[in-house]
Amino acid sequence: MRRPPGIVVVLAGLLLAGCGEDGDDGGSTTTRRVDTATPSFTEPTVVTNPLFPVPAGGQTLQLGEEEGEPLRVEVTTLPETRTITWDGRSIDAVVAQYVAYRSGRIVEVALDYYAQDDDGGVWYLGEDVDNYEDGVIADHEGSWLAGRDGPGGLIMPADPREGDVFRPENIPDLVFEEVTIQDAAVTADGPRGPVDGAVATEEHLMDGTVEHKVFAPGYGEFRAEAPDELVEVALAVPADASPGETPAVLTELADGAARVFEAAGTGDAAGDQVDAMTAAWRDRPDQTAPATLAAALEDALGRLADAAAAGDPDAVRQAAVDTSTAVLDLTLAYRPPAEVDAARLEVVARQLELDTATGDLAGQRSDAAIAVTIRDRLPATR
Repeated sequence: MRRPPGIVVVLAGLLLAGCGEDGDDGGSTTTRRVDTATPSFTEPTVVTNPLFPVPAGGQTLQLGEEEGEPLRVEVTTLPETRTITWDGRSIDAVVAQYVAYRSGRIVEVALDYYAQDDDGGVWYLGEDVDNYEDGVIADHEGSWLAGRDGPGGLIMPADPREGDVFRPENIPDLVFEEVTIQDAAVTADGPRGPVDGAVATEEHLMDGTVEHKVFAPGYGEFRAEAPDELVEVALAVPADASPGETPAVLTELADGAARVFEAAGTGDAAGDQVDAMTAAWRDRPDQTAPATLAAALEDALGRLADAAAAGDPDAVRQAAVDTSTAVLDLTLAYRPPAEVDAARLEVVARQLELDTATGDLAGQRSDAAIAVTIRDRLPATR
């Protein structure tokens, strides 16, 4: 499902031949294919599988690194379905928007299609992919659709057990993934504390890459690790939603970052405002923010303070944008995703203003693409 999308047909053939319904992986665990029966879909858009939730109005943030660059992923359930015809059956699928950024630049947007079978397994019915280079769509590699290109694939069994083998993508020469459940009793380190009942998988891709993932109840894909890449959930709603109002410190930081950005545009490094923001976060009464997001905000505030001390207006403005993004990520626990996305559009507008001022054409194109992508997932625009 997630790239790289290179094609190694010989390896795919070996994988296809190497695992039947029952087999041995060379160790002590017996493996078995669990995706060979024909699924039935009575209410395919009602996804109740805890290890692969696709909740209405849900949004997940994942943070990590890829090839040494910051990697950010946003997954949002869209308020729509898509009807897919597979083996003569019309199946309604839930639609999730996947967006990936490297170093703040958009690199991929995909619409993924999922349906739950009558036994509780979740099936992957395809994806429409836009791959970006320098803010412009470069290709659609990785796109496929059940029925049009080949079969759909099981992406999460109803009751996964150690040794289960299944193929979320199974169209040789186009897309292929084979997944083995390695451990069905994992505890994940969630944003709000330990999450029991997770499963660990090993995933073989068509280009020879091997990924290791953890899927956690209420989160779905929680952690993914491959050569030169590691990404994990920083926050997901509704799983990590918090009752009550947005903490005052987040509102203070959001307002402060906007003021600093504007002041720096006139040559004012706004050092006093930056100091006040740093102190407000340090002295906040509630210290229970998700660790990954708190670290991201502290990093942005640190860069903001350094830039202000150096008197570098462009660096101040960039750090102010990054601070605004980190604040909104924390705000997602308290406000609906649509509200947070509307605020993100304002931050993207600031980034576009900065990239225009510095003559960063690729950045401007990326900013425009990001704005369109966010608007596309707002309920009012669907």
